[in-house]
Amino acid sequence: MTAFQEFLHSPWLYYTLMTVYALSILTVIIVILSENRSPVKSLAWMTVLLVVPGVGLVLYIFFGRNIQRKRLISRRNLRKLRRTESSRRPTDFRRLKLSPQSVQLVKLTHSLAGAVYHEGNSATVFNHASKKMDALIADIDNATDYVNLEYYIIDDDKTGRRLQKALIDAARRGVRVRVIYDHVGSFSAGRKFWKELREAGVDVHPFFKVVFPLFATRINWRNHRKIAIIDGRSAYIGGMNIADRYMESTWRDLHVRIQGPAVRALQYCFAVDWTFMGQPLVKDDVPLDHTPVEAPMGIQLVSSGPTGKWPNISMVFQRAIANARRRVYIMTPYFLPDDPLLRALQTAALAHVDVRILIPRNPDSALMRHASFSYITPCLNAGMKVFLYEGGMLHTKALIIDYDMVSVGSTNFDFRSFEHNFEANIIVYSQEFNARITEEFREACQSATRVVSSEWHRRPLINRAIQSVVRLLSPIL
Repeated sequence: MTAFQEFLHSPWLYYTLMTVYALSILTVIIVILSENRSPVKSLAWMTVLLVVPGVGLVLYIFFGRNIQRKRLISRRNLRKLRRTESSRRPTDFRRLKLSPQSVQLVKLTHSLAGAVYHEGNSATVFNHASKKMDALIADIDNATDYVNLEYYIIDDDKTGRRLQKALIDAARRGVRVRVIYDHVGSFSAGRKFWKELREAGVDVHPFFKVVFPLFATRINWRNHRKIAIIDGRSAYIGGMNIADRYMESTWRDLHVRIQGPAVRALQYCFAVDWTFMGQPLVKDDVPLDHTPVEAPMGIQLVSSGPTGKWPNISMVFQRAIANARRRVYIMTPYFLPDDPLLRALQTAALAHVDVRILIPRNPDSALMRHASFSYITPCLNAGMKVFLYEGGMLHTKALIIDYDMVSVGSTNFDFRSFEHNFEANIIVYSQEFNARITEEFREACQSATRVVSSEWHRRPLINRAIQSVVRLLSPIL
């Protein structure tokens, strides 16, 4: 037996490896404790690490790490961008012609995310991707200065190729075109697709590119935003990605085209992410003065992500729901609220606020379906009205509060959106816009079935068991 073989069979090797492994587990537990997360989440991770240490360590590396201290942009560049995004004068909260509840929400959003309140905007609502794509392509075709796009999914299919052609044509006529795509979300678009864009002069960069050895450190944090800014005069935000499946008649979604000063907020959001890509500071001009619009509305943009100090969108939603006096309507493809949001909804419903939740009966993920359904019982017990959309895939993401506030954007009502994804929503303060999105909610409900409490409690035992088990995975789904 050689010396190396003797070493392999030596008990010292076994003891050494076990010691190193035990120290690794102990180090991870110390890190978890030092981050001062919620006791429930910390205890859950420590339990997994101790009960199934091998599997637990792998799961923690992929899904448990905290990147809250990672800086997206330097403070110096952030100050420069904020100067360009801010209006000429600081917002005077005392002069806002809003309800006291909305003024409070404006202040909270400003404190959390530095979100400027922009007045004098107009918005066009799209509830089908084909019309939104027509408008977006038309704006790109008419662009004279720049086009900035940021999408979670851009597929190499008919819809993706249509966008690609418009971007290439714009770049060839001298328009500055920048594109950020999520590397995981847009994985189906191969190298050739992106190479063709780059060769035409389009500046393209993947967000958090997932390659070895950075796979484990990036896979869990995705850029879920879907925004576009054209010449600083129009901007798009919502839930629609760039893919053929979003064009299907059975796919219901929501996207908004904004014109007015709030375009500056979306440009600011894109510029921060662009700098995070390691690119030069975006210095595109955004008009300070816009043509007056009919039915002007106030808009704030609130963005959030795992690097932020606070869970911005989650906290805004909590405050908005707590402020509700008459109604709370939610449309979301996945309904996995964390404890504070579930408690806020239950409290509102028990206070006789009209709380309605609209989710798809058959979402695009069976796992998410079971997880979402596991939250229906506590909602029904508090007196909420739950509707299951039967018309196909409901991908709309909207929160309607009373009669003067609406949130629309990329944020699903789930753990991943609130804690792990980079998201962006607009908060719109307008009775007219509220009425328009409420109409969208009611139209969708016409293709939905209301969940009857007595029937729901009699569902098969196997369904209850599956839903209860899958619910344990909610924080990482």
